[in-house]
Amino acid sequence: MLIVTTETVSGKELETLGMVRGSTIQTVNAFRDIGAGLKTLVGGELKKYNEMMDNARSIATERMVDEAKRLGADAIVGARYATSSIMQSAAEVMAYGTAVKYK
Repeated sequence: MLIVTTETVSGKELETLGMVRGSTIQTVNAFRDIGAGLKTLVGGELKKYNEMMDNARSIATERMVDEAKRLGADAIVGARYATSSIMQSAAEVMAYGTAVKYK
């Protein structure tokens, strides 16, 4: 499935099917969170949090695509991601866009 951030697909006439979304809430385990807390004292990249967020984006995207497929979509236009902190060490990632069918 084609996923683009633009509102159109070059060379295609589109029929709008509706908004689609996918989301997940992810967290790291407590021991990794303690390690990340210590890392903030010395600085540097929080690799486990990067991995957590990469995984969350993948899950959210997959769920958005599944919803688009159920609508019979050929593509998703206007794709975006949003994040929010749910609690300490937990974040929600939402992927959303507009499902479209080629005319």
